[in-house]
Amino acid sequence: MIKVISFGELLVDMLSSRVSDDQDGKGTESETERFTKYPGGAPANVAAAIGKLGGHSYFAGKVGADMFGDFLVQSLEAMQVCTDYLLQTSEAKTALAFVSLDKEGERSFEFYRGPSADLLFGPGDFKPEWFENRGIFHFCSNTLTEPGILEATQAGLDAARAAGWLVSFDMNLRHNLWPEGADPFESVWACVKQADLVKLSAEELAFLCRHTDEATVLKQILSAGASLILITDGGKPLRYYTAHQTGSIQPPNVHMIDSTAAGDAFVGGLLYRLSELDMSVADLEGVGTDQQRLESILTFASACGAHAVTHAGAFTSLPSRDEVAAFMACQEDAQIT
Repeated sequence: MIKVISFGELLVDMLSSRVSDDQDGKGTESETERFTKYPGGAPANVAAAIGKLGGHSYFAGKVGADMFGDFLVQSLEAMQVCTDYLLQTSEAKTALAFVSLDKEGERSFEFYRGPSADLLFGPGDFKPEWFENRGIFHFCSNTLTEPGILEATQAGLDAARAAGWLVSFDMNLRHNLWPEGADPFESVWACVKQADLVKLSAEELAFLCRHTDEATVLKQILSAGASLILITDGGKPLRYYTAHQTGSIQPPNVHMIDSTAAGDAFVGGLLYRLSELDMSVADLEGVGTDQQRLESILTFASACGAHAVTHAGAFTSLPSRDEVAAFMACQEDAQIT
C-alpha cells in the first residue's frame, strides 16, 4: 500500500441544529439555533476517509495554534491520519465554516476563512523527503483562491510530479471562497491539466464548459494527460471517461441525512483502493482499459460515499473497511430480494 498525501484546507465545520424547510436556509424563527463543531475541509475529509479505511494517509496543511487547531490535529489523529505534515501557526486563526442543512440533507455554507491559518502554508513548507518512494498527491481548488496558497499548491504539484507520483484533483469549487470579482476558471484549468485523476461534479463540469461543449472539454482533459475523469451527480449515475472507454455506474439508493462528506468519502474510498493496489501513473492508464476492474474500484468508492450520506457530519460519517463491506453486502441482498 502506497502513501497518500492530501493537501489543503483543514477547518472546523460548525453544523447548525436547525433544519431549513425553505430556500434561504433560515428555518423557522421560533427554533433556537445551536452549532456543533466538527472537523472538516474537503482534502482533510479525504485524508480521514483513507485513514479510517486503513490506508497510509497523510495530511499537509496549516491550522492555527489555537483551540480549534488543536481539535483538528487530534481529530485527524483519531482517524489514523499522520499529522507530521500538518503545521500550526500563531500568525492566524483556524478557519471556520458554518453549515446549514435543508430538509433533504443538502448543505449551505458561510465561511470565516480569510485571513486564516490554512492560507499561510507556503511553498517552502513542502519538504523533498515527503515525496520519497511512490505515492498519491491529492488536492482541491480551495488552495487556488489567493496568490500565496496558489504558489504553494503549485510547489506541491511540482514536487509530486517530479517524484512520479499519481496526482488526484477534485475541483470542489466554492465560489464564495474566491475574492469578489475573481474568476477561478484559468487557475482551475491549469490544475486540471496537471492531474492524472480528475473528479468533477456535474455543476463543475458545466463551469468548465463555459466556452465550449462537454465532449470537447472532456477530450481536452484527456489530451492534457488525465487517465481518468469522474463526473458525479448526487444519486444519478456516476460517469467515467478514459482514453479507451466511457461508462457509468449507479450509486446505491439510500436515504440521505447529510451530504456534507459524500464526495469526499467517495474520493477517499477511491484513493484508498488505488493506494491499496500500489497504483502508479502507468497503472492507472492500464486500469482505463479494463472496464471490470475499473468499475469494481468505483463501486467500492460509491459505497463509501453512499454510507457517508446516511450519517451526520463529515469525519463522523466516514466508514471503516468492515462497515463498507457490510453496507455493500446489504445492498446486494436488497437487489436479490
